[in-house]
Amino acid sequence: MSTDSAHHDSHDSHVAHHFRDAGHQYESSKQGIWLFMVTEILMFGGLFVGYFIFHNLYPEMFREGSKQLSWIMGSINTCVLLFSSWTMALGVMYTQQGQREKAFRVLLLTMLCGVAFMVIKYFEYSAKFHHGFLPGHFLNLEHVHPEHKNLGMYFGFYFAMTGLHGIHVLTGMILIGWVAMRVKKGELGANYSTPVEGVGIFWHIVDLVWIFLFPLLYLVG
Repeated sequence: MSTDSAHHDSHDSHVAHHFRDAGHQYESSKQGIWLFMVTEILMFGGLFVGYFIFHNLYPEMFREGSKQLSWIMGSINTCVLLFSSWTMALGVMYTQQGQREKAFRVLLLTMLCGVAFMVIKYFEYSAKFHHGFLPGHFLNLEHVHPEHKNLGMYFGFYFAMTGLHGIHVLTGMILIGWVAMRVKKGELGANYSTPVEGVGIFWHIVDLVWIFLFPLLYLVG
């Protein structure tokens, strides 16, 4: 057997060739994930800054706009995402402990929480479309009450912020499904759990963003 072959056999199969060892790959991966999360926070941060500026300029508009939302649905979705953060944390822990079946089940439950969140959001969006509450100049003046004719800006922020968040929820669901299948196949476990941890960080950030969106959009009134 050649020296190169021996080196390859002794090298951890999960460690890419450009890393010194598993520890180096793990630290680099975690730094990369957090760097990506910072860019995500900055993206949502721009929307939050715009929200606060225009909320200070037109507080009555935002107060009236929030009254058109269902705080009950928003509260249910908040509870769903908080519960999903717990199940995601369990998924990471079980994966690290090598408890493959438990990890797969809680990861699947986390993905189902994402489905529940999006179903509730679908009904919310459907109600807004039905009543003509659309963003900006798309606001349907033929359907909305005359006192609501200036709510286009508010719903512009509502659809931009919740829509962007929804895209991240869908992305998170896909990623959770991906790592869940890898856990099921035994590709991820106690010896290598970095992908599950990375997806977990992404999911927690998505949940955290919603914790800010809920009071700003639903309870501002």
